[in-house]
Amino acid sequence: MARRISARRYSRAVFDIALERKELDKWQSDLKKIAGLGEDSALLALMESPKVGFKDKAKLLSERLGKINPLALNLVYLLVTRGNLSMAADIADEYQRLLDSYRGIEQAEVITAVPLDDKDKKKLEEHLGVVVGKKVVLKTRVDSSLIGGIVARVGGKLLDGSTHSKLIALRNELASGEAE
Repeated sequence: MARRISARRYSRAVFDIALERKELDKWQSDLKKIAGLGEDSALLALMESPKVGFKDKAKLLSERLGKINPLALNLVYLLVTRGNLSMAADIADEYQRLLDSYRGIEQAEVITAVPLDDKDKKKLEEHLGVVVGKKVVLKTRVDSSLIGGIVARVGGKLLDGSTHSKLIALRNELASGEAE
C-alpha cells in the first residue's frame, strides 16, 4: 500500500511538471521507457547492488534510456538512489490515469467469458461512456469462469453482469427461501 501511495506522489509531481511545461505526451513516452527498465530483472538487481557505484549506474541508465527529458532522467536517478526503480511501472500507470482524467477519458477494465470483437468493444465503450459521462477506453481480459456476461470496473464502479454472479445470487435466494 505504501508503495502505491509513493507511486501516486511521484506521478502527481511529474504530471504537475508536465502540465506546467506543456509536455504531457513527452512525459508519457518517457515514463513508458522508464517503466520498461523494471521488466529487466538483471538490470534491477544491478541497480540495487551496493557494489556498483552511482556513476556506473547513471551511465548505464543514460545509455539504456537514450534521449529522454533531463528531468525524467533525474527521476530515474532519484528512484535508483532510493532503491525504488521497481516502482517505475506503477508511476507510469498512475501518470496515465491522471493524463486520461485530465483529457476526460476513463479507463475501464472489462472481463468477459469469451473474447470481444471490435464491434462489441465499440458498443461497450459507448454504453459505459454513457454510464460514467466520459469517453471510455477498454482494457479487456478473458476469464472463462464467468460462464457468460461481463464484469466491468470503470470510474470506481463495479458493474457485474456475469452469469456466474447471477447464479450465485439465485442460489443464495433459493437457500434463504425468499424465491417466489
